[in-house]
Amino acid sequence: MLTTYRAVLQTPGAVAFSLAATLGRLPLSMAGLGIVLLVVERTGSYAQAGLVAAGYILAAAVAAPVQGRVADRWGQAPVLVAASVLFAAGVGLVLATAGGPTGLAILCAAIAGLGAPQTGNMARRRWSHLLAADRSRLTTAFALEAVLDEAVFIVGPVLVTFLTISVAEPAGLLVAAACSCAGSWGLAVHRSSAPPAHRGPRGSSEPLPIGLLAVVVVAAACMGVLFGSTEVLVVAFTDAHGRPGLAGLVLALWAVGSLAAGVLVGALPAPASPLRRLRATTAILGLLFLPLPWAPNVALLAAGMLITGFMVAPTLIAATTLVEATISPARLTEALMWTGAGLSVGVAPGASLSGLVVDHVNASAGFVVPCVAAFAASAIAVAYRRPLPSAHAAG
Repeated sequence: MLTTYRAVLQTPGAVAFSLAATLGRLPLSMAGLGIVLLVVERTGSYAQAGLVAAGYILAAAVAAPVQGRVADRWGQAPVLVAASVLFAAGVGLVLATAGGPTGLAILCAAIAGLGAPQTGNMARRRWSHLLAADRSRLTTAFALEAVLDEAVFIVGPVLVTFLTISVAEPAGLLVAAACSCAGSWGLAVHRSSAPPAHRGPRGSSEPLPIGLLAVVVVAAACMGVLFGSTEVLVVAFTDAHGRPGLAGLVLALWAVGSLAAGVLVGALPAPASPLRRLRATTAILGLLFLPLPWAPNVALLAAGMLITGFMVAPTLIAATTLVEATISPARLTEALMWTGAGLSVGVAPGASLSGLVVDHVNASAGFVVPCVAAFAASAIAVAYRRPLPSAHAAG
């Protein structure tokens, strides 16, 4: 296993650009929560905090594919620099307006969202470019990025909570803005790993396989529902059982399971069909969630969450691999961004739906929501029966 990862990391420039991208994506796990914490600290209103955070999340989801399209046509560097500056400016405006009129705060959060850093998908595009001649290592590279995503989503919420509550109100979002600029600029100046721009007629008119991309985006939205609902349900479940302080630990175990599985997947050979792997991983994920409504206590829920985590990273890796194998390099960054946007869009409905179930039934019953979301993602993938397009080789 170590040999597999060592071979990928020995790719020229790999360590430098991957570390820069990791620093740049840290704000993705900090900004939304940081906005909520800041607004609650200033107003005491969770409803207002949720609206402001939603403005950020929705703007980021809308802007991500646009960033990807521009990066494909004009190169990553100008997009990375401009987006990070816009994000930092938006964060400054949020700090200035949070606690004031809700509409103004939402607008400022949306400005930050338009520049939300997309360095993770930029890094995946670089891997696809650098390993074009040795595609057997690409699954390992995508697994590495998935593991780094998990690490970011473990560290980020803890960091922004500590900074906002224990250091100073603005500290969490200021650090997020600093990480965005440092990571994005670090990635922008690493020109040797950057994929070529596609400015000519071919790059501008290269068609996207809309049918397949729609399947991946909708499946990703279902995964977003799963993520958004699970976070709410774990908090509600631990609170209902008198152990609210254990919610963070349970969610951390979920992330640890995903991280460990991501490492293992990276050491395996690339799938013959990433679509079949996506169908399988989402179906297994649904099966793993099936027993959770009957978890009698926090300890068994934690064990169940650890186990379900083993299918999270493999599912996301399969989706990324499917997109990379079937989308032309001229539109690949944009396609990866569409997938990420689908994931983001599903989070808020998932959180809202699970909250309704908790309020009207109980937290245990709410685990039906992520279970159904996983099976829905699998059904959507199974429903696609047309031959796969191929950007490089048959997938």
